[in-house]
Amino acid sequence: MTAPSPPPDAAPEAGDLPANVPFDEFRSGLPRGRFRVIVNPERARKYVRHRLLVFPVSSLLLGVGTALAMFGWLWFGIPLMAAGFLLHRVVKAQAPQILLHLASHHGSSYREAIDHEILEVRRAP
Repeated sequence: MTAPSPPPDAAPEAGDLPANVPFDEFRSGLPRGRFRVIVNPERARKYVRHRLLVFPVSSLLLGVGTALAMFGWLWFGIPLMAAGFLLHRVVKAQAPQILLHLASHHGSSYREAIDHEILEVRRAP
């Protein structure tokens, strides 16, 4: 047995609508549980990779690590290659948490995430 659905003309509850929340209110209200945050994980991955310059940094680590390993500096080269390889995967796995951290600490990241529909903020019931 399924729960009855609301009639089509019924108004949605206040917690179901995205809220237009200023950054300062979001920053102070998030730790207190005043908001529910919905993150689009696919868009968050792309945004965080772009914002943190993951591709250039990981390419640099892989390139320098490979060069060091080829010229005999294995103890320095292999860890750099591993860091370059793992950086992309760690950021991909943790992108929603990284985005939430960026949005709660930087107003520009918060506004960009809201404007590009990566982050949706709703008032908690």
